[in-house]
Amino acid sequence: MKNYIKITIALLWLTAGAGCRKYLDVAPDNIGTIDYTFRMRSEAEKYLFTCYNNLPAFASTDNDPGFFSGDEFAAPYPGSIYFGIGLYAIARGEQNVVNPLGNYWDGGNGGKPYFQALRECNIFLENVDKVPDLSAFEKKRWVAEVKVLKAYYHFFLMRMYGPIPVMRKNLPVSASIEEVRVAREPLDTVVSYITGLIDEATPGLPDKILNEVSELGRITKPIALCIKAQALATAASPLFNGNPDYAGLKNKDGVQLINTNADATKWKAAADACKAAIDASEAVGAALYYFTPEAGQSMTDSTRTMMNIRAAITEKWNPEIIWGGTNSMATNVQALSQARLTSGDPSNIPDPPTTNESIRSLLAPPLHIAEMFYSNNGVPIEEDVNYDYLNRLTTLRTASDTDRFYIRKDYTTVQLNFDREPRYYADLGFDGGIWYGQGLFNDTKTWYLQAKAGQLGARLGASLYSVTGYWPKKLVNYKNDFGGNSNGYNTIPYPWPIIRLSEIYLLYAEALNEVSGPGPETYKWIDMVRARAGLKGVVESWANYSKIPGKPLSKDGLRDIIQRERMIELIFEGKRLWDLRRWKKADVYLNIPIQSWDLEQEDPVNYYRVRQIFSPVFTGKDYLWPISENSIIVNPKLVQNPGW
Repeated sequence: MKNYIKITIALLWLTAGAGCRKYLDVAPDNIGTIDYTFRMRSEAEKYLFTCYNNLPAFASTDNDPGFFSGDEFAAPYPGSIYFGIGLYAIARGEQNVVNPLGNYWDGGNGGKPYFQALRECNIFLENVDKVPDLSAFEKKRWVAEVKVLKAYYHFFLMRMYGPIPVMRKNLPVSASIEEVRVAREPLDTVVSYITGLIDEATPGLPDKILNEVSELGRITKPIALCIKAQALATAASPLFNGNPDYAGLKNKDGVQLINTNADATKWKAAADACKAAIDASEAVGAALYYFTPEAGQSMTDSTRTMMNIRAAITEKWNPEIIWGGTNSMATNVQALSQARLTSGDPSNIPDPPTTNESIRSLLAPPLHIAEMFYSNNGVPIEEDVNYDYLNRLTTLRTASDTDRFYIRKDYTTVQLNFDREPRYYADLGFDGGIWYGQGLFNDTKTWYLQAKAGQLGARLGASLYSVTGYWPKKLVNYKNDFGGNSNGYNTIPYPWPIIRLSEIYLLYAEALNEVSGPGPETYKWIDMVRARAGLKGVVESWANYSKIPGKPLSKDGLRDIIQRERMIELIFEGKRLWDLRRWKKADVYLNIPIQSWDLEQEDPVNYYRVRQIFSPVFTGKDYLWPISENSIIVNPKLVQNPGW
């Protein structure tokens, strides 16, 4: 052991300021610790969980790059005592190379040091054979889990930085300075390594978790296959597949890091991987979630359709959740998403007090996110032949009895909030909008939102409010309650849905379209997701209601439809940023001005005026995260990403 203590290039980069002597001196301190760790099963299991603990803090505004670095949310800026601005600064153009935000390369500013995480995975794999009281069956499973985690950490880095060094094994302490100065490897090599690790691991993984009390969240075969599908789809997408913008991205020895010649066979590999993931998931009971009311809950079909969507996220371990993040329990994100509501009947049902600061009410979807959802005919509002698109932001309407399950009857709100698909009402809170649950479980007597100045849902103090006039209702467990008249807000945490079956269905539809274009098999997977949301299939919907009736019949047209379907179905789940980047559409979407209603106004006529909050900044260089200047200085073999 003394001759093979493991080190990592990440530690060199992190401690470069102290010089090489300090860097090398860390090795002997690990001798006793590593020997002790692998002397018995119980200690080795703790190290296994250390490998798991490196997973990102999903749905964290401070730590999850996909959640708060894009355009799904706006928030008061700068932050407050209730809310650190976190990775939101990236959307405002504050990313940099000196001290990168969300730095998962060497750790810092919300990022974990992922090369250190890979080092820990390697230490486990290289020492697990030493554990004397570990059964062969259990060892096989643990090794498989850590290999998948190692593959996932490589994928996470690749998705952020593009080509990365591959950490196949840790280097010995005797390695020279030149040996530890590793170079980035071509993206295709990185992807092959990721998928190869998963292929090695899959036979050793359980099909499903049997001991649910203690093991939910651990890696299974369906999880591994879904990660493989995501990695291959990312590699097949325009950002990394034939992107001429990266023709100059080469190592210092001239090795091309991203192939600028598009390879159509990559989509075939992605499609095959998606189908394998779907088959493995469905074989153990995975299915799109449909809500079943509990005793004491009364609702119409309209409300139930909306609950299909809300509870698919917030219902613990429902059959649609393929991978739930037990290290990312959704608690704080619910307080940030919850609006302060009124029942409209304070004599019988106490309203939450106006001073309830436990309800942060801070995450605010911009207006263009509200515009993204379909009409009630299942097509984009700008395409719907029946939708009053030109007046969507100016015309005011009063809700009628037919609107009552979506908008408070007799309430005046803007046209944009009328005649929308069920996911609009399931996912968004807005002025006049119905909010089922939170202690009221009969949809004839529900909470609703009043968001204009002076009303209960408006600004509370300096920063407790939605800066746009919209709320991400989708993220709030409908069983949370306000604690009566107290200032408490009682949340029911749920494991963050890292991977849902609907995501893989839509990824498969995307890959099939790229391989063979429109057809029954391609439509099948997107239409299943739409049916759960109360919509007709794409061909029928576009034929009957769209100004472009033939759009689903061409590959390009169906590509646009599938991409929009993913953006709608997966909104607020931290997927949008990664999709926009891999599609090479981030420079379009992430430069849309962030707009709101005029929140300081009390009457509808003045409240429903569009106001611009800020103009986000996304340029070509932002498609890849910057590597810190310090890492480039310490390791001369590293090349910086373009533009940085």
